[in-house]
Amino acid sequence: MNKLERITDIALPVIGGSVVGLLSTQNAKKDYQDFKQPAFSPPKEAFGIVWPILYTTMGIARTITKSSRKDSSKNAYLYNSQLGLNYLWSILYFRFKLRGTALIESYALFASVLLTTVAFYKTNKFAGLLLVPYVAWTAYATYLNAGFVALNQDKEEYAEDI
Repeated sequence: MNKLERITDIALPVIGGSVVGLLSTQNAKKDYQDFKQPAFSPPKEAFGIVWPILYTTMGIARTITKSSRKDSSKNAYLYNSQLGLNYLWSILYFRFKLRGTALIESYALFASVLLTTVAFYKTNKFAGLLLVPYVAWTAYATYLNAGFVALNQDKEEYAEDI
């Protein structure tokens, strides 16, 4: 694997997440303030700090596994699946206000991230460990999604699908 491939693998999730964020989350800060928040909700600024770090560690973990002799097409499939589900969640939740659908998708995303982490750990322990914060954050984000749905489902302007 050459240097350009490594840089591309690390930059791709960061750039993809940034593009999806720009296209789908224009009203996210307003939504976050306007609706009831579940207990332990972070300040809205936390998301802009956490996600670039997580996207970067995802890319580094994938670069490490691709460099391993034990890398497999399963790793590529799992990684690409979780990344696609990750991007899709923002579109469902913020762009289309399909909050209930996004919650269901969030469970699928969490399972996908967990499977990816285990597969990466089996390929390279460090790569798998790099994804542990992503697993934790995805679980936390699923909790937040569920909390927002539960607390705001009676508000017509909150969601299109609940």
